[in-house]
Amino acid sequence: MTAQPTGLPVIDLSLADGTADDRARLHDALRAAATEVGFFQLIGHGVTTGETTALTDAMHAFFALPEADRLAVSNLNSPHYRGYTRTGTERTAGDRDWRDQLDIGAELPAHVPGPGEQPYWWLEGPNQWPAAVPGLRAATLHWIDRLGSVAARLLHELLAAIGARPDFYDYAFAGHPHLRLKLVRYPGTPPEGTPQGVGAHKDYGFITLLLQDDVGGLEVLRSDGGYLSVPPMPGAFVVNLGELLEVATDGYLKATRHRVVSPPGARERFSVPFFYNPRLNAHITPLDFPHAHHAPGATQDPENPLFAEFGRNELKGYARAHPEVTRRHHPELLTV
Repeated sequence: MTAQPTGLPVIDLSLADGTADDRARLHDALRAAATEVGFFQLIGHGVTTGETTALTDAMHAFFALPEADRLAVSNLNSPHYRGYTRTGTERTAGDRDWRDQLDIGAELPAHVPGPGEQPYWWLEGPNQWPAAVPGLRAATLHWIDRLGSVAARLLHELLAAIGARPDFYDYAFAGHPHLRLKLVRYPGTPPEGTPQGVGAHKDYGFITLLLQDDVGGLEVLRSDGGYLSVPPMPGAFVVNLGELLEVATDGYLKATRHRVVSPPGARERFSVPFFYNPRLNAHITPLDFPHAHHAPGATQDPENPLFAEFGRNELKGYARAHPEVTRRHHPELLTV
């Protein structure tokens, strides 16, 4: 494991294909990063420059559309919380985030919950595709498949690194895992000057892989209560662990709060977070691993209780973050 001047670890996943010594170095680095920081830069992942360019070109083409064309695929149209969110309408911890975005997930038929089914099945359904950017569908669905494979491999190596069975959670991702991404634009500082691009939060699922541009603004909470800036690293993904892994390991693996500070003035920042999440109805079994007796206990937040069934956490998050969508399509969830 190496580190940038800021101290964020840099981990080379290609060591998994190397010698026994290479794999031991990888596992030592992963264990340290995942238990001490909860964030790291990932290189050696195999995603090509061409794949990345196809995605970022399509993303820039979308955000260059007139607002009317972007609003034609507004998430207000979707009971599945898919589509475009205009600037300032998403919320984190009740406060407005100054960004706009397009939510995309695995392309599946709508699953309208039947009698006795959990309401989180509303999250499974089709995307909305802007007619003016025909390449967007292929680029984003390819990205979901490609990063899903990277994240699956990374999870196996991470579990091996702490002495667990690498395939322990394969059951939770069998079938239709809830893989999704966001195309995000931060359009500079808002008129009132508040710096919140997105407020401090943890991710709900297992692993997030973030592609960020060269502008910067991502910050990670340090153990002393301050924030560590994460400067862009060409060719790397910023990786953070989600709350389900923290809970499953009783706090041995660390989910860390993070935020984005808006770029200054009218400068734009673009990023693509990819969320590697299990099936909505997967019950997350506590991980069996040798160091479980050293686990410090997962962080408890009475304002954000976590459930073993992943879909309940995901729906709770969407219902709070997108109150207008919830009010229009699922008013019964406003108390979730």
